[in-house]
Amino acid sequence: MNIAQQQTRLLVGKYQVSSLAKPQGEGRFEASVSIRSGKGSATHDRVLRFSHIFDSAGAALHYATEHALGWIQERSAPAHA
Repeated sequence: MNIAQQQTRLLVGKYQVSSLAKPQGEGRFEASVSIRSGKGSATHDRVLRFSHIFDSAGAALHYATEHALGWIQERSAPAHA
């Protein structure tokens, strides 16, 4: 991994969330996030890459993590009849 890249990881229930901020030059950053669940051959990994460019690695990581948490919350909400 490039030293300039920054990454955060956290566990949310059955999901492992890994957010990544990748430098794009001139102090700007691109954000992506991996949302992984399962084990072994039953592992599922959803990767989201965002088109917005951020002024800091922290802002990119925050944006990616918040989107992942929203995605997880949508899937965890009870279905309405």
